[in-house]
Amino acid sequence: MKIVVLTALLFSLSSGPLLADKETDDRLAEAAKAFNEIMAVPDKGIPTPILNKAECVVIVPGMKKGGFIVGGSFGRGAVACRNKDRAGWSAPAMIELGGGSVGLEIGAASTDVVMLIMDRATVDSLLKSKFTLGSDASVAAGPVGKADTDLSITAKVLSYSRTKGAFAGVALSGTSIGQDEGANKAVYGKELDSKQILFGTITPPPAAKPLEQALTKYSPKGT
Repeated sequence: MKIVVLTALLFSLSSGPLLADKETDDRLAEAAKAFNEIMAVPDKGIPTPILNKAECVVIVPGMKKGGFIVGGSFGRGAVACRNKDRAGWSAPAMIELGGGSVGLEIGAASTDVVMLIMDRATVDSLLKSKFTLGSDASVAAGPVGKADTDLSITAKVLSYSRTKGAFAGVALSGTSIGQDEGANKAVYGKELDSKQILFGTITPPPAAKPLEQALTKYSPKGT
């Protein structure tokens, strides 16, 4: 009996980190998949000139009905930023979203959320503490497709959502963004803050590579 209890305890202690790693690995994989699917249709995705101007991209895949979507709880995703020379992308850091409301289409099971952070000052604010869109940083629904795009857009954050295959700009005022420190540790195997990950010399682990590759594919160099 004691052997059974001890075995169960050891399994419980050892399985926790493994499950956490799988959860964050899956989150990164879903973020990469969502971004690839969104950008695969040029006339319905994020306009390349706008994406090329972004400092960072936030992707929150599969937000579920009944949680953050209808004004409660939170969502989890990842953010990656331009490298120092604006060629290529950083390793991704894990983030949390809370508050606000995306507005889920009736009958839909989930939605993907994408945000472009357009300037470094806003990125720095995000890394210091949790901040709220519309209050600590101006946010606007982002333009979609090949229609004329206004490159003089002044909003600090451009936001989008995809529900039931339909991708469009969406207002996310009132949404807060913060670091997901536990998920960062699960991904990288040690305690790292988002600034170290996004602007340091961290080598992306295998699970993070697909997202880095997806971003590089559609915007290899910033303007």
